[in-house]
Amino acid sequence: MPEPRTLRRAVARKTPNGRQTNMKTKREDIRNVAIIAHVDHGKTTLVDGLLRQSGVFRAGQEVVDRVMDSNDIERERGITILSKNTAVSYKGVKINIVDTPGHADFGGEVERVLKMVDGVILVVDAYEGPMPQTKFVLRKALELDLYVIVCVNKIDRPEARPEEVVDEVLELLMDLDASDKQLDCPFVYASAKAGYAVTSLDDEGKDMSPLFETIIEHIPAPEGDPDAGTQVLISTIDYNEYVGRIGVGKVDNGRIRVNQECALVNHHEPEKMRKVKISKLYEFDGLNKAEVAEATVGAIVAISGISDLHIGDTLCDLENPEAIPFQKISEPTIAMNFMVNDSPMAGQEGKYVTSRHLRDRLMRELNTDVSLRVEETDSPDCFKVSGRGELHLSVLIENMRREGYEFAVSKAEVLYRYNERNQKLEPMELAYIDVPEEFTGAVIQKLTTRKGELQGMSPAQGGYTRLEFSIPARGLIGYRGEFLTDTKGNGIMNTIFDGYAPYKGDLNYRKTGSLIAYEGGESVAYGLFAAQDRGTLFIGPGVKVYAGMVIGQNPKADDIELNVCKTKKLTNMRSAGADEALKLTPPREMSLEQCLDFIDTDELLEVTPRNLRIRKRILDPTLRKRASFKKE
Repeated sequence: MPEPRTLRRAVARKTPNGRQTNMKTKREDIRNVAIIAHVDHGKTTLVDGLLRQSGVFRAGQEVVDRVMDSNDIERERGITILSKNTAVSYKGVKINIVDTPGHADFGGEVERVLKMVDGVILVVDAYEGPMPQTKFVLRKALELDLYVIVCVNKIDRPEARPEEVVDEVLELLMDLDASDKQLDCPFVYASAKAGYAVTSLDDEGKDMSPLFETIIEHIPAPEGDPDAGTQVLISTIDYNEYVGRIGVGKVDNGRIRVNQECALVNHHEPEKMRKVKISKLYEFDGLNKAEVAEATVGAIVAISGISDLHIGDTLCDLENPEAIPFQKISEPTIAMNFMVNDSPMAGQEGKYVTSRHLRDRLMRELNTDVSLRVEETDSPDCFKVSGRGELHLSVLIENMRREGYEFAVSKAEVLYRYNERNQKLEPMELAYIDVPEEFTGAVIQKLTTRKGELQGMSPAQGGYTRLEFSIPARGLIGYRGEFLTDTKGNGIMNTIFDGYAPYKGDLNYRKTGSLIAYEGGESVAYGLFAAQDRGTLFIGPGVKVYAGMVIGQNPKADDIELNVCKTKKLTNMRSAGADEALKLTPPREMSLEQCLDFIDTDELLEVTPRNLRIRKRILDPTLRKRASFKKE
């Protein structure tokens, strides 16, 4: 294996054990870069373009769009949930690329992978410009003093306004106190979908070469001391059924070899120190991992063979175990209870139904998701799961039900804090809302009742109005469905965490009641026909129900119990219209997110691989009534 091209500085220093070594070396044959952006600005499509034009795919190979979004949920929803590593070669230089999520709920993924790279490509939509998450991810990159390349994407959109967007990005950089070096960042204009990039809007786009050239010219080569002791910071954990846990990180100093014995330490856990052995070592090559015998400074590697490996751990030399500082991930702001399903239909549809199954699965999720917290409660059948937002937790719920798990979850509730004066603090969000002008009144009225404060109102592109609200995180729980209804699907809402503030007062999550099944059985058209006048039904005929199950929504605030299993009593007497077909209104089918938004604090969502059922926590109507009296 040829020695990598390096630029060595002729300065010596002494290591802690007294050996004299050379100062840091630059690996000129490697560039490590992360692609960061707001959701839907085209990060994953841009990676597609770079992969296609770097010769990763063979001629005539059929390749799906957004090839980096390998998870089923990512492909269905068109979002990136987990950061992904890939590598391409351009003019003899290996470019390691990390594709990151854009949603605020997966911000923990972005924070940790930035430790692996020396620069970022900030992708900004040529029409929308910088959005809330653009600010979040850019701030994280600037805090780590990373070099920035700005890629103004989608310049072929009819309504694109790239020149204005450039000014907006420069304003954002100044607002975030960027250094002179970071303000002097290069701008590249691209259409990731069409597969071209240009450095000037006057140029004609042919391919992605200008972006490749900009990466090599402006992203610094990784530095490190190849003669020092091994130091590799684990930034991501992957999992494989055959080899177990795989740690991904950058070689900061020294070399790492197969069968090498290392010390495993952690900056935030000084007492952690154990001896481990590297059984397999991989480097990224296109979409695959290639086995290597050794890797040196600047390489991004995947390591297997270490069972208890966590994000933030450092693999280092046994003689000089020194942990690399690792940024603490932002704390969760929202929590749900995950509990064993105890409904009358429990255990009929799921493969994994016990508390042991549930606990093992949640603990396994902690291996790869640093933003998640799992706590045991007083009940052995219930676990408190905390995350960064409703989307974060709903993706975990969806993954678990697809894997065959059956369980119940409670309504999401925010996590409060208390300051030194014992004052209650709650998480706040900044909500940026773009709506057509005729819907602004409805949106302002709804958010004001949810304790939101209007901070700004300005005209946006295409006849839209941009509203900026400061609102408690709990005020947004269950609002997204209403928002789409109020704006007839034309509104766009983006939120970003904005710290903790004093508690804003109580608010009612829901102003409507539930229609509840009075007895168990199978729903029939006759019973449903009588029930549909009382509200919106969630079920049609032939559905199994049980007493206490929520089968619809009452437009008024009260809960109503109905018997949807009631059949028509047949007699010898027939009226003229007795046998006419009953006309039922189609039931409202709800997605997982809509169900989580709908449930109230006294309700649970029963999650199985085949069904989502909303139910009351207390199924017995008499006990439920007693509990409500006690509450009052």
